[in-house]
Amino acid sequence: MNTFLDFISLADPNVVYVLSGVLFVNASSALIGSFAYLRKRALIGDAIAHSLLPGVCLGFILAGEKNPMMLLAGAFVTGLASTFLVDRIVNRTKIKQDAAIAIVLSVFFGLGIVLLTWIQNTAGGQHGGLDHFLFGQAAAMGQNDALLLGTVFVIVLIALIVCYRLFVLVSFNSDFAKSAGAPVKTAEFLLTSLTVLAVASGIQAVGVVLMSALIITPAAAARFWTSKLLTMLVIAVVISVLSGFGGAYVSYVSGNMPTGPWIVIFLTAITAISILLSPQRGMLASYLRKLRTRKKILVENILKAIYAHHEQRHGELELNHWISASEILEIRHFDTAELTAALKHLQRSGFVVLTENKFALTESGKKASKRVVRLHRLWEQYLLTRTNIAADHVHSGAEAIEHILSPEIELELERELGFKGIPEKDY
Repeated sequence: MNTFLDFISLADPNVVYVLSGVLFVNASSALIGSFAYLRKRALIGDAIAHSLLPGVCLGFILAGEKNPMMLLAGAFVTGLASTFLVDRIVNRTKIKQDAAIAIVLSVFFGLGIVLLTWIQNTAGGQHGGLDHFLFGQAAAMGQNDALLLGTVFVIVLIALIVCYRLFVLVSFNSDFAKSAGAPVKTAEFLLTSLTVLAVASGIQAVGVVLMSALIITPAAAARFWTSKLLTMLVIAVVISVLSGFGGAYVSYVSGNMPTGPWIVIFLTAITAISILLSPQRGMLASYLRKLRTRKKILVENILKAIYAHHEQRHGELELNHWISASEILEIRHFDTAELTAALKHLQRSGFVVLTENKFALTESGKKASKRVVRLHRLWEQYLLTRTNIAADHVHSGAEAIEHILSPEIELELERELGFKGIPEKDY
């Protein structure tokens, strides 16, 4: 507890520089990465990250020292060159984007390793610390690094605010943007440049190998929680910042622990939670929806089978007419255990009353069974009169669609068919 209080007190200037630098990197990466995610260019972040290494080495060679501005400038140039080459290969050849990214990534990264090895073998390069750019070393960041990363964050933020509507248009529908006369190529160039800038500024904290995780993972996790872009941007930044804070804290507590990998571990954990537990798109929510849908279909099929039993035996539905589960199974096959459970659910819902081995419909159960059959036959009627589907095929189509027809669609079907509904006697 005391360690955590010491960490958040920011009494140590080195902690201030490292934490602020990490948070600036994570926030800017999450913002621009959200647009890369929406444009389905997730892999391009990996290509950019690996292509920055030769630029960092060239910046070091030109400056003769580890100058943050020169390293960033060199990384920006080679990062931009890699995206240009990927697009050029895709547009001018039959090579697909994933293959083009793999080619460019491996070539640039190989060149970077060659330059890095050459620098480390020179007298002045042995203490350059450029090898830290492979896996990152946030603890080595100083005041100048934090200021530079803060400047990059401000640039990214201002660019997104000024060009937000244009970026949204290009990200969601570039073809429509072109037809509307929007400067699509300019917008794509700006988005690419901002992505390169964000990646280039963050490799010292996280490293070339892991930087692509900061670009895509926060956006991917945030997408599970919302469908609104502005909300997604905020959630992505929050997720990324929390992960950066967690990674910096672990590195602070354990001096030999690298910050970058721990940031990615926290990001992965939050993403896993999002995949599992988000209320709309999470795996658990999806599983529960499937269970509810399956239960709804089972219940409605039982009500429809009850209707069919009455129709065959009596010509119409009758209240207080007791039937057994075995009589229902003669009409339609159900799993016995599922049928028993569904009948108990119908009893709790007030649709049937049970006594020993027999049951009968209530008034609400009668209305529910008639509505299911009505929807089924409405859809059958629509398929027969408005499509070319053979008469012996319409039943299976109606069998599937009847469970998802809303009251609004029901009204539209009535208008389309030219009557207010199928008369009760024609059910």
